[in-house]
Amino acid sequence: MTNPTSPANGRSAAALIGSTLRRLESVPYWLLALPLRFAVATVFWNSGTSKLANWNTTIELFTEEYKVPVLPPEIAAYLAASIELATPVLLVLGLLSRPAALVLLGMTAFIEIFVYPQAWPTHIQWAAMLLVLICRGPGMLSVDHLVRKRFDAETR
Repeated sequence: MTNPTSPANGRSAAALIGSTLRRLESVPYWLLALPLRFAVATVFWNSGTSKLANWNTTIELFTEEYKVPVLPPEIAAYLAASIELATPVLLVLGLLSRPAALVLLGMTAFIEIFVYPQAWPTHIQWAAMLLVLICRGPGMLSVDHLVRKRFDAETR
């Protein structure tokens, strides 16, 4: 019988930790990118569909609460709704993922700076997910991957 504090148990605990870390580190990126893509897409899609649900309220929000600088409220509302409805579709499909994520990162920064600066804990989460997608792309389960694979094959 071994003592729980014996060196043999220390080695087995270290081996278990090492094995667990190796398994976690071997999770393919595309599997990690999927929930990032869907999570960010859901946030912006829901916002876009709520804007469409009651356009008069949306215009009122842009006029009275958001007070977007430079742009008239109607143009800002159309622009925001268009971005919030188009980019989530691109992210879910994994099509033009990096540009879509970059647009959403810009929108997130704009919202943080000009509309809701106190909401930085939420915005930093969105930004973190978007930065991963911008830097690493959507992963191999995406249209972008298929297109890149096709172009790589043609250039050989």
